[in-house]
Amino acid sequence: MFTKKSLPVILVILIAGIFVAFQTLGSGNPPTKYEKILREVGQMLEQGHYSPKKIDDNFSREIFRKYAEALDPEKMSALQQDFSVLQKFETVIDDEIHGAPIKYFPAINAVYEKRFVEVIAIYKDILSHPFDFSTEDSVVLDKDKLNYPANEAERKERWRKKLKYLALQRYSDLLDDREKNKKNPGYVAKSDADLEKEARLKVMQAMDREYERLKKTFNEEERFNLLVNTITSSMDPHTTFFPPVEKRSFDEFLSGRFYGIGASLRMDDGNIKIASIITGSPAWKSGQILVGDIIAKVGQGNEEPQDISGFDVEDAVKLIRGGKGTEVKLTLKRADGSTKIVPIIRAEIVLDETFARSAIVNEGSRKIGYISLPDFYADWERPNGARSAQDVAKEVAKLKSQQVDGIVIDLRNNGGGSLYDVIQMVGLFVPEGPVVQVRDRDGTPTILKDRDKTVLYDGPLAVMVNEFSASASEIFAAAIQDYKRGIIIGSTTYGKGTVQRNIGLDNVGQGGPVASSSEDVGAGLGTIKLTLQKFYRINGGSTQLRGVTPDIVIPDRYELLKFRERDNPDALKWDEIQKANYTVWNSEISIPSAKTAEEQRIQSNRNFGVIKKNTEMLSSLNDKVYSLNIKKYREEQKQIREIIKQIDSASKLDKSIPVELLAQDIAKYEGDTAKQERQQQWLKSLKADIYLNESVNVVNDMISQASVAKLN
Repeated sequence: MFTKKSLPVILVILIAGIFVAFQTLGSGNPPTKYEKILREVGQMLEQGHYSPKKIDDNFSREIFRKYAEALDPEKMSALQQDFSVLQKFETVIDDEIHGAPIKYFPAINAVYEKRFVEVIAIYKDILSHPFDFSTEDSVVLDKDKLNYPANEAERKERWRKKLKYLALQRYSDLLDDREKNKKNPGYVAKSDADLEKEARLKVMQAMDREYERLKKTFNEEERFNLLVNTITSSMDPHTTFFPPVEKRSFDEFLSGRFYGIGASLRMDDGNIKIASIITGSPAWKSGQILVGDIIAKVGQGNEEPQDISGFDVEDAVKLIRGGKGTEVKLTLKRADGSTKIVPIIRAEIVLDETFARSAIVNEGSRKIGYISLPDFYADWERPNGARSAQDVAKEVAKLKSQQVDGIVIDLRNNGGGSLYDVIQMVGLFVPEGPVVQVRDRDGTPTILKDRDKTVLYDGPLAVMVNEFSASASEIFAAAIQDYKRGIIIGSTTYGKGTVQRNIGLDNVGQGGPVASSSEDVGAGLGTIKLTLQKFYRINGGSTQLRGVTPDIVIPDRYELLKFRERDNPDALKWDEIQKANYTVWNSEISIPSAKTAEEQRIQSNRNFGVIKKNTEMLSSLNDKVYSLNIKKYREEQKQIREIIKQIDSASKLDKSIPVELLAQDIAKYEGDTAKQERQQQWLKSLKADIYLNESVNVVNDMISQASVAKLN
């Protein structure tokens, strides 16, 4: 999230600093690509990061440990003796960042490649022998409770237990299938021994696919990219290195458009298959691509096509997408066994279903508008590109034309995006005034304001948030809360209160131009998304780490999961600055009264009690030693299934919400059956949404208060 106006200043600083750095290397040999990346990233971190750690021997030790864990997250490949060999590099990583020749990465890379080959042999050997699921045995899967294996025997034993656990899962499923089908005519039940053998075979196939994928996609360059990201994320979780392709994917995500063929993919039994085709897309226009086709190879123009067996969906997508007007050739395997090569010219694909959209909840004589905003998207590349604030304004205007009595804005799972758009969006609901404060590394805060005195909508307002609402979502929710403009309802938000900007690495060392947002930025070396600023609410508190606590907190199934900003040890700390000068919203609606009424409903709602109780139980079961005995395993799984069943049941409404689409939105997708189907699926999910139902209740209370106030 960034404002373009302040971008040139930081770029000048970074360019100057890095230019000096390169002038003082004095090695006599031109730096390699890896050395260029490492040194330029290091300079950016030290001279541009909001709150950089000192890159010294202590930092080097930290990266040494973290990168080893990143390469081997389950601590099942490397041995303790590997670290004795690598120990001499423990305090050199900082020197390499500052310009010394790179020696650590080649050394640990060689260890990785050696252990990679060994592990393949280990799992193949173990899976060639039957497992006895009747014995008393157990496995620990929490890496934080494990050290690296002391020797070969310990490593093999650890793999035995993991593979046995994976086979046990499949064996239990096969037992369930046998029990379910045993009364079906013609069904031939397999013996326990046959099912055990089948379970091992399934694990073997899954392991083979995974390691084939790693062999093809997690190459030396990807492993180096992981090292750079280990370095950047140690400054804070959101400072990230993007190699060129990943930077393109990030831009596509933010803009809601990309250049591709217009087909979604899915993984099916180790194959990449066509899951759906967007009407009007290049894939659809070709008339040669069918849902269910297996993509065997992907070729770029006249280049030799690449076999994608073993690839996951994400890696396959990276190959298929590309520049506008470029050609991609898909080698497809049909259900009838035939093979066909289909050339397709890439074109723009607009992900319009990720944009703002609205519906109306009919509550008797009242109408309550609902707006879903999945992201604060912004297409910076085109003057008329999609902008989230503008789209929300359009949805508000549509709802006003339907004479809605209140509005719910849904920011659940909204991970943020454009800072400019969130400021504009707050301005739709409040008059001119401050929205958020931003502080640079020099400590000077800047107040960012909405300067439009008009208010598009001044009626009852509720904002839905959850644990996955982050960054721009938190700014919006915090501003609405601080102005007392509406009621925030849901779960405490993620807690990302930092600002990042994308800076291309190419030509920076030579003082050349740096693009902040273009398709080819970082084409050779990549891009760094650098944390440069920190957000503060207009009340002075930071959104960093603590997030936004809703006015009304509703229990949900994710509350106890440890994934928020506060759960990351590298996260920047919470603090506060001086309060901005602002005037709270003058309203006849009492937020405390509406809050009290809803809290009473939640307390008396059995469903929320069930969700809270069972979520706590599930959390306690996830941090334990897992039994490898089939009887105990099935008892544990039965307990877990029952808990999840109760949570799922409690999360569904007994009576559906009367939600309907606007007539103009129905007409928009007329003739496109695929989009119509997805539209209906979305509508169906809203009708069963227990959290939307509570938000509607809150808005109803606000409407009632406003009505009473008018009568008086």
